[in-house]
Amino acid sequence: MDRKIKFLKKKATEIRRLIVQMLAKAGSGHPGGSLSSTDIITCLFFAVMRHTPSDPQWSDRDRFHLSKGHCCPALYAALSLCGYFPKKELWNLRQLGAMLQGHPDRRTPGVEVASGSLGQGLSVALGMALAGKVDKKDWRIYCLMGDGEIQEGNIWEAAMAAAHFKLDNLCGVVDYNHFQIDGRTEEIMNLEPLVNKWESFGWHVVQCDGHNIEELLEAFDEAKAIKFKPTVIIAHTVKGKGVSFMEHVVDFHGRAPTAQEKDIALKELDEIEKIEETKGKK
Repeated sequence: MDRKIKFLKKKATEIRRLIVQMLAKAGSGHPGGSLSSTDIITCLFFAVMRHTPSDPQWSDRDRFHLSKGHCCPALYAALSLCGYFPKKELWNLRQLGAMLQGHPDRRTPGVEVASGSLGQGLSVALGMALAGKVDKKDWRIYCLMGDGEIQEGNIWEAAMAAAHFKLDNLCGVVDYNHFQIDGRTEEIMNLEPLVNKWESFGWHVVQCDGHNIEELLEAFDEAKAIKFKPTVIIAHTVKGKGVSFMEHVVDFHGRAPTAQEKDIALKELDEIEKIEETKGKK
């Protein structure tokens, strides 16, 4: 196995462990979408984006915006492992006055802008991308959206504007896990034909397995190569990925694991890591 791929898989498993532990300690939060977006966030922060944890406001950094802000445990874990803040801060998740709130805000090093009101993230990313073009900067903007979130109209207003302004420095990612808080997206508000919709708004579209590190890296490379139009990566994912009893279960959209469930989940993640290590030695 390629050393880079092995490294990223190991990081993703470590982030999943931290998500489970953080949420169990907090007693509240959103494990399902945090786990489904873990591999995407891992690739961005440990392989794709240009950023400097020792200088979070470095002017030439790439920008990441977590539009689906309730899935911030995955982002917080990644930021901690990158060195933006000490790991001990993770255990204060959702506590009053703590650095790490239930949705991101700018008190947290590495967080560009507060998020939580769904549907607004792509508009924020659009503004960042426009600013980059006006200032003739080469940094890129990455915006991670939920699939339920893109049922909202201002996502599509931003999508239309991004194509109009030919923002090739903007890359959207849809965490397409097919679940939102009320159930399956197909039953609440069907998104299909999703590829056709983004293409009709003038975007370049890439589809990939959102848990396949190789495919994700190829998708991000393709996005960087596209000129004069924004790119959206539709990442096909599994809600609760990595923890068997959370996968495809809508209840874990917003229910934290119990102490017993945490222990079971951590054992499963340990087994996944052992399997990957065995593969890597072949």
